[in-house]
Amino acid sequence: MKILVIEDEFKLAEYLRKGLTEEGFVVDVANNGIDGLHLAVEGQYDVIVLDRMLPGIDGLGVMAALKQSKQTPVLMLTALSRVEDRVSGLQSGADDYLVKPFAFSELVARIQVLMRRVTPGQTLAEATMLKLADLEVDLLRRRASRAGQRLDLTAKEFNLLTLLLRRQGEVLSRTEIAEQVWNMNFDSETNVVDVAIRRLRSKLDLPFDRPLLQTMRGMGYVLEDRPS
Repeated sequence: MKILVIEDEFKLAEYLRKGLTEEGFVVDVANNGIDGLHLAVEGQYDVIVLDRMLPGIDGLGVMAALKQSKQTPVLMLTALSRVEDRVSGLQSGADDYLVKPFAFSELVARIQVLMRRVTPGQTLAEATMLKLADLEVDLLRRRASRAGQRLDLTAKEFNLLTLLLRRQGEVLSRTEIAEQVWNMNFDSETNVVDVAIRRLRSKLDLPFDRPLLQTMRGMGYVLEDRPS
């Protein structure tokens, strides 16, 4: 899962990047409202953590522009603790509001809540479960299983599988996978993506009769249930 942090305090931004990365998230950081809005509009994020007081465009301005084109959940951070400040932040379109200073554990908990928000007609289980054939991925508990057998995945393997499953049937290039899972520009000299795919396949496909993770030569990889 991918998070965008828009925060102008460099130490706090780096602290959040490090901590959220250790929690298994892919994290992008912007230190002003202009860059943050650009990333938010152009990228695909599961949650945006947005500081209210930013140079360039403040958090309320980013929020107003963002809600015109995106439905990404937003957690707003602020040093403003008055009730009217919290109300104005929520009225601007933010999904949640956290006052500084805050406990990192609370931030993570609030992000997890936003990630499992359901849409009309969905149950909580439907909103947090991805499925393909006999493969199931529980986003809330960060567990994956196939044919009822739990898959022992690392954090990166889980993020890689989640990306492929969210985009099932779509061929993803090595460049896109590297950007989404490792937050890095793809280097044709490195085999990090291929090694990760091989390790994931050894757990996802090799123990089972029907492979789901397919290699498209010269193009990338796709997760799909092909008829035998």
